[in-house]
Amino acid sequence: MHSLRFVSETSSDGVVERDFVVGDVPGVLWSPVAGVRNAPLVLMGHGGGLHKKTPAQLARARDLVTTWGFSVVAIDAPGHGERPRTAADDEARDGMRQAMAAGDIERFESVSVRYTMSLAERAVPEWQATLDALQDLPEIGTEAPIGYGGGVSMGTAIGIPLTAVEPRIKAAIFGGGFFVYDVLLEAARRITVPVQFLLPWDDEYVDRQSSLALFDAFASKEKTLHANPGDHRRIRWIGVDNEFLPRHLKTLPV
Repeated sequence: MHSLRFVSETSSDGVVERDFVVGDVPGVLWSPVAGVRNAPLVLMGHGGGLHKKTPAQLARARDLVTTWGFSVVAIDAPGHGERPRTAADDEARDGMRQAMAAGDIERFESVSVRYTMSLAERAVPEWQATLDALQDLPEIGTEAPIGYGGGVSMGTAIGIPLTAVEPRIKAAIFGGGFFVYDVLLEAARRITVPVQFLLPWDDEYVDRQSSLALFDAFASKEKTLHANPGDHRRIRWIGVDNEFLPRHLKTLPV
C-alpha cells in the first residue's frame, strides 16, 4: 500500500492546489482554503494525450471547489503528463498516427481500442490506491461522499471500469468521443449509481450509435443524456446539469 506524499502547495482565490505522488503516480488535489471535514471529493479523469492540469481541468476543478466547497483530485494516466511512456505506449501511439494518416479508420479503431483497454487496466488500480491514500488524510477521511467527473474520451474509458468496481463512487459524469467495445459495455451494465452522460453528436471518428448503446447499457435507475453538436475535441457544452454532482453528493436536496 502506497502513502500519499505532497511535493508542492500553492494557494489563490480561495483554492489550495497541492501536487502529490502516490507510489510513482503524480497527482494534484484542489481544496477550499477554508475546507470542511468530509466534504465531497470528485475524481477527475483527463482526455487522451492530455494531462491532469490542462486549462479545462483547472477551470472545472476550481469551479467545483469555489462554488460547492468540494475537493477535486486528478492523476496523470499511464504514459501521460509527467509519466514516462512504455515501448508499448509509443507503439500504440505511432500505430494510431499512421492509421489516421492513411485514412484507415478500421485499423485506427483496432489500435485505439487495444491501447485504451491497456490504459484502463493500469489506471483503475492506480485510482483506487490514490483514493485509499486520500482517505487517510484527516480533511477527507472515509466519510466524504465521492463522485467521478471524468469528462469525455479517455477519462470515461477509464472511469467506467473504475466506477463498475469501486463502491465508494456514488455518482458519475461520463461522456462519448471514443470507440466503444464489449468490455466497456459489460462494465457499464454493472453500474447502478446515477449517471450523467455527455454525447458529442458529431464526433469525427466515433459513430454516435455506439455511444447511445453505451448509455443504454448503464444499469442506473437515474441516468440522463446531454447531446451537443460538435466533435469531442472542440465541443462547447450548453444546457448541462451543473448541479448533478452536488445533488447526488448530498450538498443539495435530492
